[in-house]
This record gives sequence, structure tokens and C-alpha cells, in this order.
Amino acid sequence: MIWARMLAYITGTVDQELLLRNEYLAAENRILRAQIKGRLLLSDAEKATLAEIAHRLKRKALEELAAVAKPDTLLAWYRKLIANKFDGSKFRKSWGRPRVDEETERLVVRMAKENPGSVAMTGSWAPWPT
Repeated sequence: MIWARMLAYITGTVDQELLLRNEYLAAENRILRAQIKGRLLLSDAEKATLAEIAHRLKRKALEELAAVAKPDTLLAWYRKLIANKFDGSKFRKSWGRPRVDEETERLVVRMAKENPGSVAMTGSWAPWPT
């Protein structure tokens, strides 16, 4: 029974601290929102971070908290993030012959210039000299 009381006390203390932290952040957010003039420019990584948290918070909480962008915008960023994550582009194969790296290409061109009568320059091929 002592453990149950102790757990309830600790849990209550943690909950109280989280509520105070949230209250502080909400007040700070209101103050900063009043001072922001114009738009903020965010990187894709910053948008992704905000979008993931916004999705977990849901629209109702976002109406009170969101200062950087409107809730609809944040949730649209999340939808775009998920769409990009599952678009399959990582698994698509490119068509055609793979590119030759520049160093190999330069070497082949140099060899062709140094040996003008070789197969590469004439366009014909035979396994033995004619």
C-alpha cells in the first residue's frame, strides 16, 4: 500500500510540473506571437519537426498554441511529409545503362586520341587484326 501512495505522490508531482511547464510555454508563446511581424522562414527540417508534433497535438490544441503557422498549414506539412515518405522513390530503379564516372570517361577519351587507328575510333571490331 505504501508503494501505491508513493507512486501516486510522484505521479502527481510530475503531472503538476508538466502543467506548469505547459502554462509557462503557452504564456511565452502568446508574448512572442504578439511581437512577431511578418512571416518566418523555416527550413524543411524545421517544418517536419513542427508538423510531426502538430499531428500528435491535433487541431484543437493547435488552435490555442500555433504561432508560426496556422493549424491547417501545419497539418498540410504533415500530410506532405508522409506522402514524401511513402512515395516509393527510394525503390525505383533508373532506366538505361548506368553512368560512367568522369575519370573513366576522360581515360577512354584520352586513349582514343592517343590511338587514332584503334577500334574505338573506327567503329569496327574484329577479334584479330585484318
